[in-house]
Amino acid sequence: MGSTLGVAVVGFGWMGRVHTQAYARVPHHFPGLSVRPELIAVADEVPGRAEEAAARYGFATAARDWREVAADPRVRAVSVAAPNFLHREIGVAMAEAGKHLWIEKPVGLTAADARAVAGAVAKAGVQGTVGFNYRNAPAVAAARELIAAGEIGTVTHVRIRLFSDYAAHPEGALTWRYERERGGSGVLGDLASHGVDLARFLLGEIASLTADTAVFVPERARPTGATAGHTRSTGGELGPVENEDYVSCLLRFASGARGVLEACRVSVGEQNNYGFEIHGTKGAVSWDFRRMGELGVSRGTSFQDQPVSTLYVGPGHGEYAAFQPGSANSMGYDDLKVIEAYNFLRSIAEGTPYGATLEDAVHSATALDAMARSAEHGTWVSPGN
Repeated sequence: MGSTLGVAVVGFGWMGRVHTQAYARVPHHFPGLSVRPELIAVADEVPGRAEEAAARYGFATAARDWREVAADPRVRAVSVAAPNFLHREIGVAMAEAGKHLWIEKPVGLTAADARAVAGAVAKAGVQGTVGFNYRNAPAVAAARELIAAGEIGTVTHVRIRLFSDYAAHPEGALTWRYERERGGSGVLGDLASHGVDLARFLLGEIASLTADTAVFVPERARPTGATAGHTRSTGGELGPVENEDYVSCLLRFASGARGVLEACRVSVGEQNNYGFEIHGTKGAVSWDFRRMGELGVSRGTSFQDQPVSTLYVGPGHGEYAAFQPGSANSMGYDDLKVIEAYNFLRSIAEGTPYGATLEDAVHSATALDAMARSAEHGTWVSPGN
């Protein structure tokens, strides 16, 4: 059965619920894990939300203030699924309280915020995992293995896309997501952060980039009450959208490969259109999140007119075997968060990082800051400067 580990969730919107369900499911899919999460505390500032979560999922304690979680000796690990502007304060405080940290991307509003949380985690000697869930898809793991094995030759160029319509409706409420002070860099932090992580996970470090950004829905109505997710609002006072709806970015990798990264939150007709196409001197691989278990693969010696086949991932690809017994059985988004929970808990049990770390968050945030600078000045920028 393994030893129990007291866990807490701070922020109980949709993502807090996903984390909670991942904790509940992880022993089912990974029975060999030597620690078993126990739901100790949930905190959310919205009246009644934490109490409802505790009643529904079985948390022992519900609180309005996350500081109660930080002070609770029963809690040894914390999921932070609060809004972006709270990531730094909560993340640093939890690490300083000796809690292991599973925190959602982008880990604050800037690279400085991500560095502060990473530094606190390192100083405290606790484990830290970040919510870059798309790297956990077994097809992405298979693509990484093919690339590393030279199956497509030397990578020449990549296109990474993250298009969605969650902010496309003009009646979408002016929540914290659209404010620079609380939401940070808009679609950069929300979607492009995942794109940067996929780029680094698959192809290595980004040497330089140049970006362009735009706001396509310039005003929204302020909400009149508590919000969760992407609430609509009509009749409220209009306010400006302060951060980006769209970003396009050209990338130069340290390997010499070139790339295009494009993300948009107001793409009418697109729902979770996330994926990549990676080309090499001998072949190519492609992946679409909406067909998560399929990987397009072209390899061989034909070069010209070389066909593309579909690889249906199965046992042997990533953590697929923990969920399904044979190839082409479907997995879903929540399964990726179960894998993330497994990596987090395994890191704690073994004292060795698994999965996406706070250092990965720092690299992603540094690239996002570079995109913002590039868009402002119209120049190529090195993420390291």
